[in-house]
Amino acid sequence: MPDLLREVLATPGLIWLILTISVAGVVRGFTGFGTALIFVPVAGIFLPPTMVIAIMTLTGVASNAALLPRAWGKADRREVGTLALAAVVTVPLGLWLISVVDREVIRWIVSFVAAVTLVVVIAGWRYTGRLALPGLLGIGALSGLIGGLTGLTGPVVIMFYLASQSTAQSVRANTILFLASLDVVIVINLAFGDTLGWEVALLAAVLSVPYFITSLIGQALFDPSHERAYRVAAYGVIALALVSGLPIWN
Repeated sequence: MPDLLREVLATPGLIWLILTISVAGVVRGFTGFGTALIFVPVAGIFLPPTMVIAIMTLTGVASNAALLPRAWGKADRREVGTLALAAVVTVPLGLWLISVVDREVIRWIVSFVAAVTLVVVIAGWRYTGRLALPGLLGIGALSGLIGGLTGLTGPVVIMFYLASQSTAQSVRANTILFLASLDVVIVINLAFGDTLGWEVALLAAVLSVPYFITSLIGQALFDPSHERAYRVAAYGVIALALVSGLPIWN
């Protein structure tokens, strides 16, 4: 174990990883999402994609422990369950695609989808009805596919909720519950491969400490009466992820 710990402490960019996951924790606690959007682009500079996804989902356990108790009672558990059920089917496909699809192509597709959706949401479009079962299954399936492929588990469902008539409190609770479910699905799938080694698990444990603490700080900052500030913060996080994820920075 001491040798393994020394390897973890020698991880390239460890300080940057700790700082980034700390900022991501504050954002996740406040908005209910944002961890992957902030952490994945930075972690990808230092770590291979499958390791980034594994660490992202394992550290999610820390924020889930901090945020789930409050979110559970406020979330629409039936709707979130439908989204998660669809994601279960497509996560394995996303993880498999990592090995066969060129990463640059994937990044351009994700950037395009995120840009179009962000423009639509900021423009003020709102879905006034309630999605039927096929629509919910489609959103959940796409979330699982992109989550398994990139580690960005939240963007699709986040875009869906931000474009809805739901209140900030409801959006936050539903998103927290869905992302927690998706983390479990991805971890189970990774467990059948060779990605979840002791080094990955220990690095995730190290990063989970600041992540848990800053998630609580972010949760304390959340105030449902500041819905406008909530949406502005959410848009800012998505835009930041979009810009930082563009392949032009290679």
